[in-house]
Amino acid sequence: MPSRSKLLTLAAALLVAAHAGASERLTLRIGDQKGNMRAQLEAADALRDLPYDIRWAEFPAAAPLAEALNAGAIDAGIIGDAPLLFVLASGAPVKAIAVDKSDPYGTALLVRPDAPLHSAAELKGKRIATGRGSIGHHLALKALDQAGLSDKDVEFRFLGPVDAKIALANGSVDAWSTWEPYTALAETSGQGRVLVNGRGLSSGNSFLAATDQALGQVAKREALQDYLNRLAGAQGWAYQHLDSYSKTLAAIIGFPQEAARLQFERRQLHWQVIDPQTIGEQQDTADFYHAHGLMSQRLDVAPTFATGFTVPANGPLAKQP
Repeated sequence: MPSRSKLLTLAAALLVAAHAGASERLTLRIGDQKGNMRAQLEAADALRDLPYDIRWAEFPAAAPLAEALNAGAIDAGIIGDAPLLFVLASGAPVKAIAVDKSDPYGTALLVRPDAPLHSAAELKGKRIATGRGSIGHHLALKALDQAGLSDKDVEFRFLGPVDAKIALANGSVDAWSTWEPYTALAETSGQGRVLVNGRGLSSGNSFLAATDQALGQVAKREALQDYLNRLAGAQGWAYQHLDSYSKTLAAIIGFPQEAARLQFERRQLHWQVIDPQTIGEQQDTADFYHAHGLMSQRLDVAPTFATGFTVPANGPLAKQP
């Protein structure tokens, strides 16, 4: 039998361990895409006095971020409407908690400046680079559909943004369907021309999505609400300080300041709560994918949104350039 002194030592060790566990800070694992949430939060100094820690994971596009959400490798992340649908259709335990509305101009089909292409109808028989299941993929399909074409009338090359940019430059593809900040970079560098922009084709919606596991933990749910409050405030600050923010953003993403400013200013981003219009727009996108065979079954999107989150007003937006 252990001695009294050994038992007291063991009890003391257990108390210390319990106290350490109780005082351990919460960590939010956040997935970001190039030049998005983290850039705004850092530029606005909105991460000061955090009552929790953030472990950042940056992704070049939505597809790998979606995989991380599905695997539970991150608690939450920012993701466009189209790629989020594929995550949900796969049965991933994920829900959208807020929407970032924007002008979708920069979700666009790009061609080389000297390309003899001037409409989506002229893409018949051409090669289009984009990310599978991305908002670029959705935009390309919508543009083709509007022109009376289908995915069978073109050849899709599914590539990441870096490879797609190179493929367009060297003529391996005829068009690149992409999103900001890549659209602004192509325009300002003279390497791309907008053939079809996203207005009238894309909703312009991106979502802050979180795993069911994170949403089911009171402490993490409260931390996500605090994070969303800071994010909305930082975005409002960025539009009120465009010059300062553009410099910070350019340094973070490694893009020229002109491109960094253009893509952010014209998007007119603003966070808001999930409303019936947003749910309807997401359902329209899901139905479009189902009708075009990209989803085997119709997806009812209503259960894929979480309720109970609030979004503070994020300040006046910059004027449309």
